[in-house]
Amino acid sequence: MSRIYLDHASTSPLRESARAAMAEVADAGSHGLLGDPGRIHAEGMAARATLEDARDRVAHWLGVRARQVVFTSGATESIAAVSWVAVSGGGHVVSSAVEHSAVRTWAQRCAYTEVGVDPTGTVDVEELSDAVRDDTAIVHLQWANHEVATMQPVAEAVAALDAMPGLLHVDAAQAGPAAPQVARSGADVVTLSGHKLGGPTGIGVTVVRRNLRLAPLMVGGDQERARRAGVENIAAAVGLAAVADELASTGAGELDRLAGLSSQVIDWAARTDGVSLLGHPDERAPHLVCLALDGIEPQPVLLGLDQRGVAVHSGSSCSSEAFEPSPVLLAMGVDAQRSLRISAGWSSTEADVDRALSALDEVLSELRALGRGTR
Repeated sequence: MSRIYLDHASTSPLRESARAAMAEVADAGSHGLLGDPGRIHAEGMAARATLEDARDRVAHWLGVRARQVVFTSGATESIAAVSWVAVSGGGHVVSSAVEHSAVRTWAQRCAYTEVGVDPTGTVDVEELSDAVRDDTAIVHLQWANHEVATMQPVAEAVAALDAMPGLLHVDAAQAGPAAPQVARSGADVVTLSGHKLGGPTGIGVTVVRRNLRLAPLMVGGDQERARRAGVENIAAAVGLAAVADELASTGAGELDRLAGLSSQVIDWAARTDGVSLLGHPDERAPHLVCLALDGIEPQPVLLGLDQRGVAVHSGSSCSSEAFEPSPVLLAMGVDAQRSLRISAGWSSTEADVDRALSALDEVLSELRALGRGTR
């Protein structure tokens, strides 16, 4: 029986549209991708045309101008680039307490104000605005949380911080097919990840507000209109453009379908003893559900599910690279050690979720029985 992958919030399998587009470009000549797009010979100009066509298609999907789209190696680099604006100038930084580590690590290098959240993981916009000082260089606010799915009031923040001297950066890595809403939110900078959309790894996007000039993090060349040095990853850009084309026509339906899959998980949790929903009950990203597990450590749950062919993740980073409680769950004031994250994506089906929940029932039953037997 095939395995079930429900960890799309970490990374999503490559869509067939992206795979086919990248293969077509790689085969477009006896030497594959021909030419440096910065050169004026025929091979270079062909590469430039391919790159700019990809940029146009991504921009069209996002609803912005092509000149606003900067290709990077991924969301982590995009975040580092905009964060460097604050770090290099020594300015003050404001962020919510539930930002991704890619944001927090940079913010903590500066004079830094962290704004707390309520038990649902939601930031109060008034508190965020009150934290801004005359020397605030940047405010970070994610679109949706990577662990508990809570969507932040970005539109309110854009309005409240309109007169702020610094930048408003929105991390949209978990926006998925809703990315066009974020790109058009009015934020100064929006950062996106290709692989979380079902595009290739090695490609990300920074969407820069019109007439805003940012100093580059990557220096050494004038690529990306002098905003990011280094020869562009044309194949990855083409793959991402294929995903953008697909989502331009199917994105709304995909969001509805993902919400339906998450509802299956939420309904199961509501009727299962010792399991409850974490995050905001309504204002949430449609693809992700985080569950609190009463009295059960996540590691044996993850292992038990993996043995049954189901891949999910724990909301706590102690089952990941760092053996520490989840900063997100700590900030929310909930149990930071015992949670499970189930995230669907473009390849997920109702049958996948049904099988995963059936396996989860088995694992939890076995672990609770084992716990009773050891008392």
